[in-house]
Amino acid sequence: MGTEIERKFLVTDTRWKSRAAGVPVRQGYLGAGTDCVVRVRIMGGRATLTIKGRTVGATRPEFEYDIPLDDGLQLLELCGQTLVEKTRYRVEHGGLTWEIDEFHGANAGLVVAECELESETQEIDKPAWVAEEVTGDPRYYNSNLAVRPFTTW
Repeated sequence: MGTEIERKFLVTDTRWKSRAAGVPVRQGYLGAGTDCVVRVRIMGGRATLTIKGRTVGATRPEFEYDIPLDDGLQLLELCGQTLVEKTRYRVEHGGLTWEIDEFHGANAGLVVAECELESETQEIDKPAWVAEEVTGDPRYYNSNLAVRPFTTW
Protein backbone atom coordinates (compact mmCIF):
# COMPACT_ATOMS: atom_id res chain seq x y z
CA MET A 1 0.00 0.00 0.00
CA GLY A 2 1.21 3.50 -0.80
CA THR A 3 1.18 6.05 1.98
CA GLU A 4 1.24 9.84 1.81
CA ILE A 5 2.38 11.87 4.82
CA GLU A 6 1.89 15.53 4.06
CA ARG A 7 1.65 18.86 5.87
CA LYS A 8 -0.10 21.83 4.29
CA PHE A 9 0.30 25.56 4.94
CA LEU A 10 -1.16 28.80 3.63
CA VAL A 11 1.33 30.94 1.69
CA THR A 12 1.62 34.59 2.73
CA ASP A 13 3.72 36.20 0.01
CA THR A 14 5.47 35.59 -3.32
CA ARG A 15 9.15 35.48 -2.31
CA TRP A 16 9.26 31.82 -3.37
CA LYS A 17 8.01 32.50 -6.89
CA SER A 18 11.31 33.69 -8.36
CA ARG A 19 12.85 30.32 -7.43
CA ALA A 20 10.48 28.10 -9.44
CA ALA A 21 8.78 27.54 -12.77
CA GLY A 22 5.12 26.61 -12.72
CA VAL A 23 3.31 23.74 -14.41
CA PRO A 24 -0.43 23.96 -15.19
CA VAL A 25 -2.64 21.37 -13.48
CA ARG A 26 -6.25 20.38 -14.20
CA GLN A 27 -7.83 17.80 -12.00
CA GLY A 28 -11.27 16.44 -11.34
CA TYR A 29 -12.96 14.00 -9.03
CA LEU A 30 -14.75 10.87 -10.23
CA GLY A 31 -15.81 10.03 -6.71
CA ALA A 32 -15.35 11.69 -3.35
CA GLY A 33 -16.69 10.26 -0.13
CA THR A 34 -15.63 10.17 3.48
CA ASP A 35 -13.46 7.07 3.02
CA CYS A 36 -12.08 7.44 -0.51
CA VAL A 37 -11.39 10.01 -3.24
CA VAL A 38 -10.74 9.12 -6.90
CA ARG A 39 -8.96 11.86 -8.83
CA VAL A 40 -7.89 12.25 -12.43
CA ARG A 41 -5.13 14.80 -13.11
CA ILE A 42 -3.48 16.28 -16.16
CA MET A 43 -0.17 17.91 -15.27
CA GLY A 44 2.03 18.96 -18.13
CA GLY A 45 1.73 16.16 -20.68
CA ARG A 46 1.08 13.44 -18.09
CA ALA A 47 -2.24 11.97 -16.92
CA THR A 48 -2.70 10.09 -13.65
CA LEU A 49 -5.49 8.37 -11.80
CA THR A 50 -5.14 8.56 -8.01
CA ILE A 51 -7.09 6.88 -5.24
CA LYS A 52 -6.69 8.38 -1.75
CA GLY A 53 -8.08 6.95 1.46
CA ARG A 54 -9.24 8.63 4.65
CA THR A 55 -6.77 11.08 6.21
CA VAL A 56 -5.73 10.39 9.79
CA GLY A 57 -3.51 13.16 11.16
CA ALA A 58 -1.26 13.97 8.21
CA THR A 59 -1.27 10.42 6.78
CA ARG A 60 -3.45 8.62 4.29
CA PRO A 61 -3.23 5.72 1.85
CA GLU A 62 -2.51 6.83 -1.70
CA PHE A 63 -2.28 4.90 -4.97
CA GLU A 64 -1.32 6.70 -8.19
CA TYR A 65 -1.23 5.27 -11.70
CA ASP A 66 -0.14 6.73 -15.03
CA ILE A 67 -2.89 6.51 -17.63
CA PRO A 68 -2.89 7.45 -21.33
CA LEU A 69 -3.29 11.20 -21.82
CA ASP A 70 -6.35 10.75 -24.06
CA ASP A 71 -8.02 8.65 -21.33
CA GLY A 72 -7.23 11.34 -18.77
CA LEU A 73 -8.79 14.04 -20.94
CA GLN A 74 -11.94 11.94 -21.43
CA LEU A 75 -12.15 11.18 -17.70
CA LEU A 76 -11.90 14.92 -16.91
CA GLU A 77 -15.00 15.39 -19.08
CA LEU A 78 -16.84 12.93 -16.81
CA CYS A 79 -16.00 15.09 -13.80
CA GLY A 80 -18.35 17.86 -14.97
CA GLN A 81 -18.02 20.98 -12.85
CA THR A 82 -15.89 19.40 -10.10
CA LEU A 83 -12.62 20.61 -11.61
CA VAL A 84 -9.71 22.32 -9.89
CA GLU A 85 -7.28 24.41 -11.93
CA LYS A 86 -4.00 25.59 -10.52
CA THR A 87 -0.34 26.13 -11.25
CA ARG A 88 2.10 23.98 -9.31
CA TYR A 89 5.58 25.15 -8.38
CA ARG A 90 8.32 23.17 -6.65
CA VAL A 91 10.80 24.87 -4.33
CA GLU A 92 13.60 23.22 -2.36
CA HIS A 93 13.88 24.42 1.23
CA GLY A 94 15.32 22.86 4.37
CA GLY A 95 16.04 19.53 2.68
CA LEU A 96 12.42 19.15 1.49
CA THR A 97 10.63 19.76 -1.77
CA TRP A 98 7.75 22.17 -1.18
CA GLU A 99 4.91 22.00 -3.69
CA ILE A 100 3.16 25.34 -3.97
CA ASP A 101 -0.26 25.44 -5.60
CA GLU A 102 -1.56 28.76 -6.89
CA PHE A 103 -5.25 28.21 -7.59
CA HIS A 104 -7.28 29.73 -10.43
CA GLY A 105 -10.95 30.09 -11.34
CA ALA A 106 -13.36 29.77 -8.43
CA ASN A 107 -10.39 29.15 -6.09
CA ALA A 108 -8.41 32.22 -7.23
CA GLY A 109 -6.56 33.94 -4.41
CA LEU A 110 -5.72 30.71 -2.61
CA VAL A 111 -2.06 29.68 -2.46
CA VAL A 112 -1.10 26.59 -0.46
CA ALA A 113 2.29 24.92 0.14
CA GLU A 114 2.68 21.23 0.96
CA CYS A 115 5.62 19.10 1.91
CA GLU A 116 5.72 15.31 1.97
CA LEU A 117 7.41 13.70 4.95
CA GLU A 118 8.89 10.34 5.94
CA SER A 119 6.96 10.37 9.24
CA GLU A 120 4.43 12.59 11.03
CA THR A 121 7.04 13.43 13.66
CA GLN A 122 9.66 14.58 11.14
CA GLU A 123 11.00 18.05 11.95
CA ILE A 124 10.58 20.65 9.21
CA ASP A 125 12.25 23.98 8.60
CA LYS A 126 9.29 26.15 7.59
CA PRO A 127 10.08 28.76 4.94
CA ALA A 128 9.41 32.39 5.84
CA TRP A 129 6.70 32.57 3.18
CA VAL A 130 4.40 30.01 4.84
CA ALA A 131 1.93 30.95 7.56
CA GLU A 132 -0.93 29.08 9.19
CA GLU A 133 -0.86 25.29 9.01
CA VAL A 134 -4.06 23.88 7.50
CA THR A 135 -3.12 20.19 7.42
CA GLY A 136 -6.18 19.11 9.40
CA ASP A 137 -8.69 21.50 7.80
CA PRO A 138 -10.77 19.60 5.21
CA ARG A 139 -11.81 22.85 3.48
CA TYR A 140 -8.33 22.88 1.92
CA TYR A 141 -8.54 19.36 0.45
CA ASN A 142 -8.58 19.75 -3.32
CA SER A 143 -11.58 17.41 -3.53
CA ASN A 144 -13.52 19.80 -1.29
CA LEU A 145 -12.30 22.88 -3.18
CA ALA A 146 -13.79 21.30 -6.31
CA VAL A 147 -17.31 21.42 -4.83
CA ARG A 148 -16.99 24.32 -2.37
CA PRO A 149 -14.51 26.79 -3.87
CA PHE A 150 -12.40 29.15 -1.80
CA THR A 151 -14.16 32.24 -3.20
CA THR A 152 -17.49 31.04 -1.74
CA TRP A 153 -16.33 30.82 1.89
